[in-house]
Amino acid sequence: MDYAQLRNLLEPLVTGLKDAGTHTMLPTLCEELGLPAPGADGSKRERMTASFNSLADTDLPAVARKLLIRHPPSATTRNQIQDILWSDSACPPIPKRYRREVARSLNREELYGDARRFDELLERLWILDADDWMHVLGAKSRGLRAEIQQHVHRNPEDWPAETLFDQLGAYDASDRRFALFLEGLASADVRPDEAMQRHFVACVNEPLRSCGVELRETGSEGGYPVFSLVSLHAATKGRPKNLIFASPDKPDLRFRDALDNDVEIVTNADKVLVYDRPIGNDGLRWNDLQQWWGEAEQIADATLAKRSLYARLKASLPRNSPPQTLLFDAFFEGFRSAVPNLPALLPEVWLHWDPRTVKERGPDALLRFRMDFLLLLPQGVRVVIEVDGKHHYADSTGSADVQRYSQMVKADRELKLAGYEVFRFGAAELQVPTAKADVKTFFEALFKRYGVPAT
Repeated sequence: MDYAQLRNLLEPLVTGLKDAGTHTMLPTLCEELGLPAPGADGSKRERMTASFNSLADTDLPAVARKLLIRHPPSATTRNQIQDILWSDSACPPIPKRYRREVARSLNREELYGDARRFDELLERLWILDADDWMHVLGAKSRGLRAEIQQHVHRNPEDWPAETLFDQLGAYDASDRRFALFLEGLASADVRPDEAMQRHFVACVNEPLRSCGVELRETGSEGGYPVFSLVSLHAATKGRPKNLIFASPDKPDLRFRDALDNDVEIVTNADKVLVYDRPIGNDGLRWNDLQQWWGEAEQIADATLAKRSLYARLKASLPRNSPPQTLLFDAFFEGFRSAVPNLPALLPEVWLHWDPRTVKERGPDALLRFRMDFLLLLPQGVRVVIEVDGKHHYADSTGSADVQRYSQMVKADRELKLAGYEVFRFGAAELQVPTAKADVKTFFEALFKRYGVPAT
């Protein structure tokens, strides 16, 4: 991310907030944006400037996101800031050639079902005009907004989709902005009819698949399907139906309703957690988990719910694996205030459950029952993290055990083929002085790879 350019764009916006309130209001204003508390001396501009200058580069993205929501700048500046923030995201690339083919496939299609929501989509993503002030003077607008009203709404035969895409700047926009544009055009807001949604998706997917991406149904909202642009190389597994975790012991399970896949914990229900809410395209974040926990345990206070959940998860970690505990602690200590919006780090997650033992099942036994940690990231990405102690590769005497090792690598292959990403830490790595910093560096790289904001 270009922190220098981001700082240059944000500075006049932040200092311009001097007029948003009195001297006494500036500390609250800064706190809302995530800025350091301003000093007591100097003019309002000097106080805001000093606060902004003391902000670390790594905190700039979080301030930028809050600023865009609370004090939106001009469309031009907004887009520049967004493109910098999105530069670290792992959005699939869509070359200009295929963008043109997408537009060409829409030349004879209806671009929208709801004109107002269509205009709102364009307003959110594109720079429509810079002369809105002319309306105040009673002059006729000559910007792109007026052109769209004339050639898309009143006379739709004037501009085919190719022309509109060109006028908007869609061919040269960032991959993320173009993806949001297509997702918006496929949404139920712009197309409040499921048949219209699916027809649009079918039209654009033919050219999109030629460059390795597609609009894929990833959830539902208000009874309508939600489509997201994903790589064809991404995992195609469905959404999780049963998430059984935080249990070091094999749970005693039964199906209460096999048709609906309803799982019941028969005995020791307090020793296992079952997350029973739908997990959408955004994955499972700590905020989601905390809200579920607070309601399940009837803890109304958010701070108490957070502490209680953390303690419950940590208590499930095996006592004979200090490195596993260190990784868990390092995650929360390293990201602190960013944790609520990050994927939840779930410990002791059950992947397979078989009422029979491995010995009873024989050659058909599932090799890995439980995962050390699991993260459910956006776009259906599932990340498994394992902490390897001696028992992964040695027998009870400490001697190398080729059978144990071969079983481990075989299980990894099966997980990867099933659509999971698997990362391993050696226990020795987590026992050095730099272990916690190393863990944070790993998660930062992981989140960057999958486009998860870590600030």
